[in-house]
Amino acid sequence: MNQYGLNIKETGALDFVSLGALVNRLDPGVIPFRKATQCQIHVSGGEFNCAANLADCFGLKTGIVTAMVDYPIGDLIAERVKAMGVKPFYKRFAHNGVNGPNMATVYSDQGFGVRPPVVFYNRCNEAAAQLKPGDFNWDEIFAGGVRWFHSGGIFAALSETTGQVIIEGMKAAKAAGAVVSFDLNYREKLWSIWGGQGAAQSVLCEIMNYVDVLVGNEEDMQLGLGVSGPQVEKTSKLDPRTFIDIIGEVVSLFPGIKVVTTTLREVKNTMQHSWSAVAWINGQTYIAPTCDLVVYDRVGGGDGFASGVFYGLLTGEDEQQAVNLGWAHGALLTTFPGDTTMASVEQVKAFASGGSARIQR
Repeated sequence: MNQYGLNIKETGALDFVSLGALVNRLDPGVIPFRKATQCQIHVSGGEFNCAANLADCFGLKTGIVTAMVDYPIGDLIAERVKAMGVKPFYKRFAHNGVNGPNMATVYSDQGFGVRPPVVFYNRCNEAAAQLKPGDFNWDEIFAGGVRWFHSGGIFAALSETTGQVIIEGMKAAKAAGAVVSFDLNYREKLWSIWGGQGAAQSVLCEIMNYVDVLVGNEEDMQLGLGVSGPQVEKTSKLDPRTFIDIIGEVVSLFPGIKVVTTTLREVKNTMQHSWSAVAWINGQTYIAPTCDLVVYDRVGGGDGFASGVFYGLLTGEDEQQAVNLGWAHGALLTTFPGDTTMASVEQVKAFASGGSARIQR
């Protein structure tokens, strides 16, 4: 299927494979951690979320390439990977019973009203950060054929070796005929631990040479890739012009990129957002509708959007519908607890086509 400037294989043993770190997210709900007495546990990871969404909601055959630690937290995470229908390809690590290696923990309350969510990490001695080239047999992973390969900037930021694992995986995916996508997800806190913005731009620009589909907003592109552009504020706005203005420079630097897409979000308060999306696909711009969201849990909404767009492209939908599917799935995902989907594909398609919140009987 040659569409969107992409050559997407019709079949493969796996439709979609992600490379990234698995984490467990502790969520005390609207209570801030300094006063919390209990937490929900969500299994997450920017790259995993896409594979989980595409398997559970959209019915695709997906896999995750990652680190797994053999201890109870690893068992908990592996159980959720299995429940979401994602095929694991693990590099296993033994836990020493004291200080690791560990599966990372993300702490994230939900905020409320004028109080925004607060996110912080414990990624000390994280197994995924220890992954290095040669840890995975890519020929074996891709043996039955793979249609799409995905990774992201959070995994790239974990250590000096993880970016090189991404490049190794992307090269193998290209050789197997897969489309390659990457979510910039620039996280200053993570890069500052070992290399800062200079290392980030060096690693991410090298990765861009293998990317067909890029997910990221203006701030991600300016901070992560070093491209110039208008001054970007911290909060997303619904006007797509600043995003569109910066695309030309990105594509001129990295001409292999055929699709660039991002969500557009205006935060009125923690639970009330205006939500849209924009995509540049093979030279043309497509803008999703705008809706007002009442947000239950915003974490994972961006991955929900990316998953829907990937699904649209993998199934040959027209460009506008692919963007609308991403917009609809991302919107629905913010209405569920946790980082991964609880939506059905029928719900996504109905909302993408102009559905409403009227009761379904």
